[in-house]
Amino acid sequence: MTESTNTQSDCGPTLGVLLLRAWLGVRAVLTGIEKFSDTRTLQVPLLDAAGKPDSSGAVVEVTQKFYSLHSYHAIPDSMKDKFAQEPLLPSLLTTSYYAVLGWALIALGIAVLLGLWTRASLFLMGLLYVSLTVGLILIKQDAGVAWLAIHVALIAVALSLCRHNRFTLTRS
Repeated sequence: MTESTNTQSDCGPTLGVLLLRAWLGVRAVLTGIEKFSDTRTLQVPLLDAAGKPDSSGAVVEVTQKFYSLHSYHAIPDSMKDKFAQEPLLPSLLTTSYYAVLGWALIALGIAVLLGLWTRASLFLMGLLYVSLTVGLILIKQDAGVAWLAIHVALIAVALSLCRHNRFTLTRS
């Protein structure tokens, strides 16, 4: 009777770490993929009820989102300008950081999702979010700092539950 109780009590933390890994991994992967997105505006002829171009020649603008390697942007240009004015962030560091940010988010997100060296992957993800926090503190983006603090707290909880991490490709 005691063994079944112990097995059932392990289920909650195991499912908890699995959910945290799923959320943190999906969040990082999709955030990384979004670094490769852009939009384009197309002018499309206005169609009449029959589906033919309107006789007046009217057009509507349609905005489409797309993804490509050529669209890579680590951060919005407005933030990049703020970081460029910050003396504690030399361009030598920021240029390298911008180049790897999207790829790092995708790689760490996949590693956490699959359970590849979970402790190390989670820790590195936490360090990445701490580094993002430093930048946001320097440009006084307190709302972003708070959001990243929540991410770091979730990573800390996931790390504390790693001993219950059962569904992995490698040992934690």
